[in-house]
Amino acid sequence: MIGASQPGARVALYWAPDLDDALHALGAGWLGRDAESGAPVRQPTLPGFDLAALTAAPRLYGLHATLKPPFRANASWQELLTAAERVAAATEPFALPPLTVAELDGFLALRESAPCPALHQLAEACVRGLDPYRQAADATETARRRQAGLTARQDAYLQRWGYPYVLEEWRFHVTLTRRLEAVERDAILPFAAGHFAAAAGRTRICHQLTLFTQAEPGAPFRIAERFSLGGGRG
Repeated sequence: MIGASQPGARVALYWAPDLDDALHALGAGWLGRDAESGAPVRQPTLPGFDLAALTAAPRLYGLHATLKPPFRANASWQELLTAAERVAAATEPFALPPLTVAELDGFLALRESAPCPALHQLAEACVRGLDPYRQAADATETARRRQAGLTARQDAYLQRWGYPYVLEEWRFHVTLTRRLEAVERDAILPFAAGHFAAAAGRTRICHQLTLFTQAEPGAPFRIAERFSLGGGRG
C-alpha cells in the first residue's frame, strides 16, 4: 500500500466524499490535488489572492475531516486494515447533514449545518478502535501540541490518545484554508461558499470510512483504502 511500511509513514482515518459525489471533484479543485489519484488539479482563480498559497497546508492532507488523527503504527499493515474494517463494520450508514462553508478558529472549513450524533459516535469509535495500533508520540511532538495552549482535558487526551482534540473535544471540519486575517476571510468566504454551493448544501449518506496514508514526513496524504460502513471494503 501507499507508503504504509516505510519508516516515518503515518496513517489516519478520515471522512472523505465518495468518488462519485460532486464534492470530491469540487474539493480537489479547491485544494489543487486529488487525494484519491494524487494528481494535481487546476484551482479556480480567486481575484486578488493566491489560492495555491492559501490552501498549501490543507492540500498536503487532502480533502477530509479527521476521525482518527494521523499516527505512526506499531502494527502490520494487515492488522491496521483489519482494525479499520472492524470499526466500519460496527457502524451503520447514516445521513450527514448539509455542509456549509464557515470560519473555525480563523480557518475556513466545511462544517455540518446541524448536530449529527452518529458522526460523533463514528469519530469516537475510530479513535478507540485504532488506538491499540498507534505508536506513542515522542516528547517533541507532545511539546509542540502543548504550544497551542491546551485545556486540562485536552492535555489529558493528548497524553492518553496522542491528540488533544478527540472525544468531546472533536469537531467535524473539512479544512479549506490556512488561518486567515479578517480581511481575507471576508473576501474569501463568499467565494468559497459559491464554489461549493452545488454540492455541499445537500444531505448525503455517510457509508464509507477512509484510510489515508503518508509515505514520509512532508509527503502528501493519499487515500489507500475505503471501508463500507456495515461491513466490507468500498
